[in-house]
Amino acid sequence: MTTIGIDIGGANTKVASADGGVTEIHYLPLWKNAPLSDLLSDISGRMNPDKVAVVMTGELADCFEDKIKGIRFICDAVNRAFSEREIYYLNNECKFVDSYDASLAAANWAASAGFLARDCDCVFVDTGSTTTDVIPIVGGVARAGRTDFERLQRDELIYSGVLRTNLVSLVDRVTLDGVACRISSELFAITADVYRVLGQIEGVDYTCETPDHAGTTVYESIRRIARVVCADTGEITESAVCEIAEQVRKAQVRELGGAIAAVLKRNGLNRVIGTGIGEFLIRDAVDGIRGVDDIACSFISGMYGESISKVFPAYAAAKLVGSDVQ
Repeated sequence: MTTIGIDIGGANTKVASADGGVTEIHYLPLWKNAPLSDLLSDISGRMNPDKVAVVMTGELADCFEDKIKGIRFICDAVNRAFSEREIYYLNNECKFVDSYDASLAAANWAASAGFLARDCDCVFVDTGSTTTDVIPIVGGVARAGRTDFERLQRDELIYSGVLRTNLVSLVDRVTLDGVACRISSELFAITADVYRVLGQIEGVDYTCETPDHAGTTVYESIRRIARVVCADTGEITESAVCEIAEQVRKAQVRELGGAIAAVLKRNGLNRVIGTGIGEFLIRDAVDGIRGVDDIACSFISGMYGESISKVFPAYAAAKLVGSDVQ
């Protein structure tokens, strides 16, 4: 019996088998009419699973008039592609429900937290390409808000990620040679460029579109970051670009650390478990927290492997089906 989990986001669709042998990430921006049905049909044909667990966040994409229409679109695509399989939709209370249920919206974090909640109390942090989830788990239950709207109000959701975040959302000015410099509010560079320049991701990790539709080399990322201060590479040195990148990194780490600290304190916790392509950011954020003693920090990559860490909600959903459904 083969069980797979699928996490359908607005930008990426992630797949994992329950045995961890298969992990895939597909850049599939739903707001650009990306062929979700074709991808799911391909997965169905290649993997031929018996059971499919589904979580989603893609219903929030602004190509849908509202989240219910997004849920219907995604469920229709899944039901067509896996019509001969057993399909299980996981909602924001970590329960399996019928397709088209409103509680399916933005529920991928619930799969991850529900899987981990069986073993420990912690703050679970998942930093991906676009967002960061900061989920308190206490007494075997995730104590997070049930919707993105609620979680944004509770420091449990931060629209800040490793790849797709516009730099202007993290800083409004940088300091170069002791002089403060405002930055352009245009989409000239994203966090993927920052971490490419700083050497924390490789070209293969730059899985989203570049702002200028050019390449993902270090030089091209340098050129895009220079443009943030309205400069060409002939006007600004590479070291100055690295300074900009480092200031953005520090701002993002501070924001993440502040949210983690707030959730730890509010829930009386002192353990963090991190996952996602941004594990390195989580580590820096926890290291920078002050006023919370003896924080233990571990990572899904160390528990289950790096490839599973990058698709953990899909893996967790598959594991939950295997353990809960007879």
